[in-house]
Formats: sequence, C-alpha cells, structure tokens
Amino acid sequence: MRNFWDDGPGQHWFFKYKLYHIPFWCLYHYVWWTVAFGNPFKAAANIVLLPYGLKYIFYVVFEAMAAYFNLYFLLPRYFDTKRYAAYFFYVMLTVVASALLIVGGYYASSMLSGRSLHDLYGNGSNCFYYFMGYALPSAFASMSLAMVIKLIRTRMQQERKLEQIEKAKLETELKFLKEQFNPHFLFNSINSIFILIRKNPEKASAALAIFSDLLRHQLYDCNAPEIALSREIDYLKNYIELEKIRQPKGLKVNFVADEFYTGHLGIAPFVLMTFVENAFKHVCKDEGSHIDIRLKLEGQALEMLVINTRGESTLPGHEGIGLKNVQRRLDLVYPERYNLKINTSGENFEVSLQLGLNELAPEPQLVNA
Repeated sequence: MRNFWDDGPGQHWFFKYKLYHIPFWCLYHYVWWTVAFGNPFKAAANIVLLPYGLKYIFYVVFEAMAAYFNLYFLLPRYFDTKRYAAYFFYVMLTVVASALLIVGGYYASSMLSGRSLHDLYGNGSNCFYYFMGYALPSAFASMSLAMVIKLIRTRMQQERKLEQIEKAKLETELKFLKEQFNPHFLFNSINSIFILIRKNPEKASAALAIFSDLLRHQLYDCNAPEIALSREIDYLKNYIELEKIRQPKGLKVNFVADEFYTGHLGIAPFVLMTFVENAFKHVCKDEGSHIDIRLKLEGQALEMLVINTRGESTLPGHEGIGLKNVQRRLDLVYPERYNLKINTSGENFEVSLQLGLNELAPEPQLVNA
C-alpha cells in the first residue's frame, strides 16, 4: 500500500501537492480576519505583529493540514470506498483535533508575550470554550472550502477528459469513414477503365487521364478537414466525365450547376461525391435511363439534388454502405446543419441534400525576406 506521506520514490507528499498553496491559505485567513475586524489595516497588523501573528500561523498551518488530510487520506480511504460512517466520524475528529491545536496558538501567544489572555483578547478569553467557539467553525469552514474546490476541480478535469476522448473518437471515426470510401471509389474506377480498354482504347486513354486527376485529388488535395467547394465540384465533373465514357449510350446524364463563385466556401471532401457515385452504381442500365445532378447555392446554403432511374440493386435494403457512411459523416461534421432526404418510392431513386457551409479560412501567405 502506498504511504500517505510519500507519493512516489523520493517524492514527498507535501512538496508535490501543497507548497504553492501556502499563499492561498494566507490570503484566505487574511480575508476572514478583515471581515472580523472590519478594517484591512488592523487585520494586517494582527497578522504581522507578535504575539497575534503566532495565533494567525496556528490557524493557517493546522487548518491547511486538516483540509489536506481530509482530501488525500480520508476521502480516498473511506469515502471513495463507501465507508461513509467511518469517514464522517474521522472528519469530525479531524475538525476537533484541528480546533484544539488552533486554540493552542492563543495560549502560545500569551506565553510568548508574557501577557495574560485577558490582556490580549479581552473579556471572556480566560475560558477555553471561548477560543473553541472561534476555532471549531473556522476549521470546519476551511475543510468544507477545500472539499468544494477539490470537487469542482475534479469535475472540470473529468469533463475535459471526456471531451478529449469524444474528440479523439470522432476523429478516428471520421478517418475510418473516409478511408472506407476511398478504396471503394478506386476499385470502381479501375474496373471501369479496365473494361473500357478492351472496348475503346482511345476512350480508355482519355479516361485514364481523368482518373489520374481524380487520384491526385484524393491523395494530395483533400487531406484537410475542408477543401474549397470549387475543387469539390471540379472533382465531381471529372468523375461524371469518366463515368459517361464507360456507361452505355442509352443512359442520359445531366449535370447542372448554377454559375456561382465557390472558392470562398469550404466543404468536407467526398461528401457530395458519394451521392453521385451511388447514382451511377445503382442506375438502371435499360434504354431511356437517366441521371440528373443539380447543384444550387444561395448564400452559404448549398442544395444538391440527385435523381437516377432505379435498377434492381436499389431496392430497399440494397443501397450499400456508401449512403450510410456519408450520413454518419454529415452527423459528425455538420450536426444540425444539414437536411438529407432519400426517396426510394416510384421508378426513381432521389436524394436531396441541403447543407450549410462555412467560409473557408484563407491560406497563410509566404512573405519573402
């Protein structure tokens, strides 16, 4: 069992915890003495000048010792182990013992000065219970104050720790969701180009150039939590062009984006991309099938509408993990700042997203020396 007075090898308990608390206890008792005397200068004189200063030292030292004995010995040994009866008994015993030691300061100051208690402290001071009437409440108040401060500090530390744990959990989950998406997209794109090589090498060459740009965006351009909306839209356009090359001629793809300046707004990478990829993945391959993608920006509110003709793979329960992942990302990155509606009824699969964006922080500019 760890020694109460030693908190580690060669490390004294008092020096680890309490030396920097001495000014606090001195100021605490000075405030109370100021209230008692009604005059800060008279209170200071009683603290500095002997023999009254000796009584002040007794108050500071023994009340501080009682407070720390309660916090670092009684609380962990009895209260935290739910031995409440024993804890309150020892607390009361500590208060009384502290008060008795403080009373000794009155008698010590009398002996040091060679004056009687009556001369030093006035009428009624010859009675032992007279001094206990001051010492007991003071000792109890000091221990209570120390306990309240300790509880508040512990609560703040616990809340800070929980916030750090939650933040780390969210960052880990976001990283997982993002990494889970990237391989999915890469495999689909590589497979598309592989199929196109056998059908039309010239188109495959163009598709490979587009794929190179997409891969560069994934590896280098989207490592930040947010990227410029304009870059995300360019990424969508490249992906759509890649898909249009390999899709059957009967599929009509319409991409409409209002002419707006988007470089000043930031968006989490691949949030919009998931809905577009899902549309191409699950679109019906029959003649007359279509995919409509529309983007609209009003202020900082982005609206996205994706409609595709439903194939058999978009029946309820067959949408895959992509939409679930992006919805989870929206919950984490844009809490209470998005509205997502997915309509699976009828012949079309429809996704509607309204997303509140933030201004993108300007990149730091290098200054030549």
